[in-house]
Amino acid sequence: MQLSTKLILASQSPRRRELLEQLQLTFTVRVSPAEEVIPEGEPPAVVAQTIATQKAIPVAAEHPTALTLAADTIVVHDDEILGKPTSKRHAVQMLDRLQGTTHDVYTGVCLVHPTSNREVTCYERTRVTFAAIESDEIEAYVASGSPMDKAGGYGIQDRMGPLYIEGIAGDYYNVMGLPLRRLYVTLKSDFSDLLLF
Repeated sequence: MQLSTKLILASQSPRRRELLEQLQLTFTVRVSPAEEVIPEGEPPAVVAQTIATQKAIPVAAEHPTALTLAADTIVVHDDEILGKPTSKRHAVQMLDRLQGTTHDVYTGVCLVHPTSNREVTCYERTRVTFAAIESDEIEAYVASGSPMDKAGGYGIQDRMGPLYIEGIAGDYYNVMGLPLRRLYVTLKSDFSDLLLF
């Protein structure tokens, strides 16, 4: 699959880059200058899509003939959004909270094509169940540094994260940061004129 126009990924996430490369899509990375503003009192799906849109708009404005893709992933536990850990101690607290429970991962996606005046958002939700994890396991995982740049303090694709995940219901790639099936369906339904197979 390729596009008839330039694709820009408005994200600094290495996971999202890897996933687009897995699809063998040709794209350019432009990190969005947008400051993320979390809307108050909105459901998680709206929050994720709103932040993805905030990321996409300024990049799309600089590249009006391209298709700009932005995404934002949030972890929700007991109706509370867990962002990225602010410290190692915070990461330990997050993982201790998640262990032995089930939480939701939402990824909001925004696609903007200024030339055709199209802005489309979508989202995916995946349920993730953590096994019970001992405190020394949590400490070792945090000491590895891996949790520090990830929502909820873990990465399903990294070296140790999979050892603690008991099961998922939904899109695995969504938990990585980009729901590939949802992206494909949205491209087919809203940007079919730009798709080349």
